[in-house]
Amino acid sequence: MINEALAAPPALLTGDWALFLDIDGTLLEHADHPDAVSVSAELRSLLQDLERKLDGALAVVTGRSVAAVDHLFRPLKLRAAGLYGLEHRLTPDDAVEAAGEPADIAALADEIEAELGHGQAHIERKGRVLAIHTRAAPHLLPRATELVERALATLPKGYRVVPGNAGVELLPLEAAKGAAIRRFMSIAPFAGRRPVFLGDDTPDENGFEAVNDAGGISIRIRPMAKTAAQYGLVGVGETLEWLRSQL
Repeated sequence: MINEALAAPPALLTGDWALFLDIDGTLLEHADHPDAVSVSAELRSLLQDLERKLDGALAVVTGRSVAAVDHLFRPLKLRAAGLYGLEHRLTPDDAVEAAGEPADIAALADEIEAELGHGQAHIERKGRVLAIHTRAAPHLLPRATELVERALATLPKGYRVVPGNAGVELLPLEAAKGAAIRRFMSIAPFAGRRPVFLGDDTPDENGFEAVNDAGGISIRIRPMAKTAAQYGLVGVGETLEWLRSQL
């Protein structure tokens, strides 16, 4: 059930602000497979218009890789933090600061794929991040979580398990959306602005906390549980309507 305790965000933001956006569940409805989503021309146009209004102070902050973001939104290229901040592109023309896949994570991915990959769970290998999506097979989530939590004892220190709405991820400790947002806020055109962050899932909570600490505005989409976000929106449709209202 949607947490109705959160008020809707301000109808119109004023002053100088910077916009940070999660993608899946925020700009796009979730799908059983991460590749089964598409971006409309209308959404691309909306993001371009917002970026123009904000003089470039717009970035996506996502668990997807930057390469996956580019593929999804092409030909549009956005400022982006991928893999929860393990990858960055600080301006649209920059090269991507990328992250490779360590051998121990690759071996773990192979092991989990061998057990769960034929049961409609999707194992997504994202460099140092390993994601197991169970939206198409919810009954596999407990086993997926068990496998990832058990693997923590065999991996080098510095990893954590992050449960999500329909899956589980294994992340390095430094993979945090809040850190990615703070990095953008330290450079032009973001510096000196008020940060606004929209997200929908557990990994976004760290971003909400960072934005709150900076005196910004945090908005959770479909807030079904306890959250650090100050405001809530019911779903993707309402989120897009709210973004359009800021133009």
